[in-house]
Amino acid sequence: MCWPPIRRKRKKRQIRQEIQGLPGRWVKLFEDETDLLLFPPLRAAWGVRGQPHEVLISGRNARRVIFGTINLTTGHRLFLARKRQRGEDFRAFLPMIHSHYRGWNVALLLDEDSSHTAQDSQDLAAELGMKLLWLPKRCPKLNGMDHLWGHGKDHMCANKQYEDIDGESKRFIRYLKGLSNEEALRQAGILSENFWLRV
Repeated sequence: MCWPPIRRKRKKRQIRQEIQGLPGRWVKLFEDETDLLLFPPLRAAWGVRGQPHEVLISGRNARRVIFGTINLTTGHRLFLARKRQRGEDFRAFLPMIHSHYRGWNVALLLDEDSSHTAQDSQDLAAELGMKLLWLPKRCPKLNGMDHLWGHGKDHMCANKQYEDIDGESKRFIRYLKGLSNEEALRQAGILSENFWLRV
């Protein structure tokens, strides 16, 4: 459950002020993770009226965690597939982000998952010149990556099972990378007139 409205509003205002107060040469990124399972998510689908729609699965499941960021200004995305979502997995993603935005300071808007809040993760972020801005607890819809994950799963994962989880992960990432920057910003909700970070 998301924070109460008053507390959430106060936290959102604080984040907006921090973002506006950043000096030049800062990039602002949403960061988030999502689980991909070999068992497909079930979505609405066309079928014969009165007959159940069949979704074939192998009976064996597998999992990958996809780490991702989206640039709030340009829409550029970065992704990394890992077997787990632990502190060391998050810390493997941070140097990738730093390398891509070399010469820039990076502000990451993210939730307070334990992989993010671990002291080693915070220390590495500080060492790389990154600022971690914590989103309100249990409010995933404030994170643009959450919307992008849903879009990708609807188009690439729903109602069908891939042969293996690594193939599914590659196709999922390829699809999201293949979106134009403008389409990615739109799917993430960042272009909405009601986007919560708008001044």
